[in-house]
Amino acid sequence: MSAYKIPVSVLVVIHTADGQVLLLERADAPGFWQSVTGSQDAGETLEQTAIREVAEETGLDATAFELTPWGIENRYEIYPRWRHRYAPGVTHNTEHVFGLKLPAPLPVTCAPREHLRYAWLPWQEAAERCFSPSNADAIRQLPAHL
Repeated sequence: MSAYKIPVSVLVVIHTADGQVLLLERADAPGFWQSVTGSQDAGETLEQTAIREVAEETGLDATAFELTPWGIENRYEIYPRWRHRYAPGVTHNTEHVFGLKLPAPLPVTCAPREHLRYAWLPWQEAAERCFSPSNADAIRQLPAHL
């Protein structure tokens, strides 16, 4: 296992059929709200990464629900505060967006080292609360996937 993160990640917009979205507040940056996100591990498919990250960050089994790749790929500059997690010289990450549709807002178990708390919000409000522009943009795409 490499000591550095792979600069390829997934963003999983967890939502209900009526457009409610799950957001998580980062433990390392209180006030920063986001969807489930995480870097790919060596040898994983993007779908496997999405399933693993959902389990790690929420305790939910993504295979029990409808997990769909949205065909959205975002390339962005890694925030300087988190760049030390990547190999020297790596400044950009490529993020792949998935949707995970649940039957209703379910309680989740936050990974205490990663997230402080969670909230289920109407999609418009969730998009406004996200600190990441690509995350907010992905949530704004939700109506097309309902």
